[in-house]
Amino acid sequence: MFPICANATKPGGAICIIRVSGDDAISITNRIFRSARQKDLTLMAGYTVHLGEIVEGESIIDNALVIVYHAPYSYTGEEATEIMCHGSSYIVQRIIELLMAQGCRMARPGEFTERAFMNGKMDLSQAEAVADLIASSNAAMHRLAMSQMRGGFSKELKRLRDQLLQMTSLLELEIDFSEEDVEFADRQQLLTLAVDIHNVIQRLIHSFRIGNAIKNGVPVAIVGAPNVGKSTLLNALLHDDRAIVSDIQGTTRDTIEDTVNIQGITFRFIDTAGIRHSDDQIEQMGIQRSMSAAQRAQIILMMKEPGTPYPDIPVRDDQTVIHIENKTDLNPQSSITPHEGETEGASLSISAKLGTNIDRLEQMLVDAANIHNVEGSDIIVTNVRHVEALQQALEAIEKVKQGITQGTTGDLISLDLHACTDALSEIVGDVTSEDTLQNIFSHFCVGK
Repeated sequence: MFPICANATKPGGAICIIRVSGDDAISITNRIFRSARQKDLTLMAGYTVHLGEIVEGESIIDNALVIVYHAPYSYTGEEATEIMCHGSSYIVQRIIELLMAQGCRMARPGEFTERAFMNGKMDLSQAEAVADLIASSNAAMHRLAMSQMRGGFSKELKRLRDQLLQMTSLLELEIDFSEEDVEFADRQQLLTLAVDIHNVIQRLIHSFRIGNAIKNGVPVAIVGAPNVGKSTLLNALLHDDRAIVSDIQGTTRDTIEDTVNIQGITFRFIDTAGIRHSDDQIEQMGIQRSMSAAQRAQIILMMKEPGTPYPDIPVRDDQTVIHIENKTDLNPQSSITPHEGETEGASLSISAKLGTNIDRLEQMLVDAANIHNVEGSDIIVTNVRHVEALQQALEAIEKVKQGITQGTTGDLISLDLHACTDALSEIVGDVTSEDTLQNIFSHFCVGK
């Protein structure tokens, strides 16, 4: 393939790595590199490192190390080199210009990983895990990305597809012998297998709630009446004066979001406008956004101050509610008392101003997130594209179950089996479109 180049690290640091991949990548690098031992890079073995200088004619641009990779034993599966030079923006730019003058072109975002996929070095779900690994901001996301990149998710999908192909082949064999009225596939065994596949796909879809929380942060809405200390609590949890704190009611007119890492888990806190009756149109809009934020949250911190009720908002069964009574510094003898009709949940008295019991609240948040129980070997779906394909596969396998139960002919059941297999194949890239590939790899950084 046409040779490409790009810096794989940001210029400006002590060291920068420039990648070259494609046809004649080694010879192109060799033409701008002068080995300290007068070696020809094209004759060197793979996985060897060579000291020398990057030169333009007789001018020395920089001292450098060059690693040589021979196809298919490189990241991309192509002939490749990696140039390690000093991180000066000028030096990096000059080396890339020299490479382009010798026949390279600048790589597109994600093109190195795209070539790795095209050359069979990894499937599409593993390629997407590379981006997740680069973007991982907490220990849990790192574990899941490493597991997916090593093929944990792919192996589970391969097992499902092998079972589907086995079912399909038996049914299609019956079609070939339709005149003989022979049944090669025991319908009860097929139904049992379809139920097992259905359960696995459903489990993978359900895992997306945890996976999405790990990847994007656990959404936590701070909800309460005006002036109960929501913004003060947000600042205490963030250990920063992120939100404006004032005694004037209605100061927060819109939702304020920020993230913080607690015990290796990323939480996305949403400070909302105080919930009360108001004739102020702008404040009403803020209150409506507060209600929407509460609906999107996985955890709701329901706040009040002593002697007042909690706000009356709808709560779903899959949401965790932590009732918080703030301002214990003003009334040390206060304790949380339930009000009729309030949603049950954990409760805690705090002083957001003084930081009292904030550490206990952080532990309650960690427990409510229930992410630390996720191991690196667990198969958790973190990608929206994957869960959409799994939902298509689930619909198809449900039709298969229904068809077997109702005695549908094998050829019609086979069509639904193919639909299920195709949906799973989209995840690993066996069945995909050019638009899908461009959309996926366009979100990668240049040099990866």
